[in-house]
Amino acid sequence: MRVAAADASIAGIVMLAADTVPLPRAAARIAAYVADVEPTAGGSDTVDGVADAIARTEDPALSPETPSADLLFGWPASYWLDLRAFDQVATAATLNRPILVLQGGRDYQVTESEDLAGWRAGLEGRPGVSIRVFPDDDHMFFRGSGPSKPSDYQAPHHVDPAVVAAIAEWVDPRPRRNIFRRPLG
Repeated sequence: MRVAAADASIAGIVMLAADTVPLPRAAARIAAYVADVEPTAGGSDTVDGVADAIARTEDPALSPETPSADLLFGWPASYWLDLRAFDQVATAATLNRPILVLQGGRDYQVTESEDLAGWRAGLEGRPGVSIRVFPDDDHMFFRGSGPSKPSDYQAPHHVDPAVVAAIAEWVDPRPRRNIFRRPLG
């Protein structure tokens, strides 16, 4: 959104698994989810450690001098302060360009119920906005079934071909000839 807002030559925006929930709140949701679907020894300690880092990251007294090691993911305070000041949904709503939002239905990191709901509400009624959900896809747009788990990302996968096709059709909606199909006869 920032790049598109700064550069009028950008003709359109494609967002895959685009968040609207503040990252620290999403991190808390993700940590709790992962502890539930893939419990490990020390899982509650991890959730508690994430909660402590989130509290320091969301502290209203956060300043650029706050040590990165004290903050969520070890990222610098300048990053978190900048992120607080930027509203990607409000920015997107001001752009007069087509926007395609794609969401995986099995994504636990950027969720349909929270994040995509934010895009729907913020871009409602705005012309040129397309939103597509791929119910069987996870955060990486890998197809699967059942609850998505971090360990799913360890196996080799390919991006769902339907996602690639959706982007290609959005970029250029003209009908395509299937070059891989041989003529009969």
